[in-house]
Amino acid sequence: MAAASTPFFLDAGARGQRLCVHYPAQREGARGQILLLPPFAEEMNKSRRMTALTARAFAAAGFETLTLDLLGCGDSSGDFGDATWQDWLDDARLGADWLTRRAAPGADGQRPPLWLWGLRAGALLAPAVIQAVTDRPVHLLLWQPVTSGKLQLQQFMRLRVAADLIGGQAKGAVQAMRDELARGELVEIAGYLLAPALAHGLEAAQFKPMAGVGRVAWLELSPREDATLTPAAAMAVEAWTAQGAEVRAAVCQGPSFWAATEIEEAPRLIEASLAALAAGVDFAHRPAEAVSA
Repeated sequence: MAAASTPFFLDAGARGQRLCVHYPAQREGARGQILLLPPFAEEMNKSRRMTALTARAFAAAGFETLTLDLLGCGDSSGDFGDATWQDWLDDARLGADWLTRRAAPGADGQRPPLWLWGLRAGALLAPAVIQAVTDRPVHLLLWQPVTSGKLQLQQFMRLRVAADLIGGQAKGAVQAMRDELARGELVEIAGYLLAPALAHGLEAAQFKPMAGVGRVAWLELSPREDATLTPAAAMAVEAWTAQGAEVRAAVCQGPSFWAATEIEEAPRLIEASLAALAAGVDFAHRPAEAVSA
């Protein structure tokens, strides 16, 4: 039986409401709580089926899970063009606060750990939550994490460049967009209106190793069965290990569902995620593991 889920609107005060979906743990006493930190723009829409399937699997395994749409995304308040990076940081903390209020201490008097499930650019929201949560363990479950907001913004802008190429107007397109943002104007890219406050905040965002994280599961996808981590990812994993986190890294065979033309699934990524969540003292650093289950 699929884990039950409950959609609801979370009050964000003067900033409106955020659509959330709650997946309660399907066993007595949650093994932990999980907060989805969603990817950027259209990547989230392409990821909705995968995140829903995975959230149900997490709940069935005993992990209370919350997904939410950020300001201007999905059915949350506002339009995409209304959003600022600070709004999205506040939304991530809002979701964590909601889970924390539900986190009952166990027999040892401790609250269950909070896992931040960062999908792509969602990882860039994690540092703000890590700094805000000080009363219980915080772990990271990362799916193909974006570590540089500047690179994410450049990738997003290339969508407009590609469209302009078709129309023969690509020359100077990126600089033109940057000029518009510098003048405080909204920029239209692939059907999304990008505000300067969101663009500038995203561009400055970085995801780096930091104190306050106990465990890190760094999972990537590849169409190949025998793929290993990219050199950049392997270096990031080593840096997290040096920071003192227990790190498990793996490459799973499957499609890049957040960028696929059709809605895709990656069941091996779900399996690897469940294994990482369930790992205990044997939570190992395996920076070049290929998962082929």
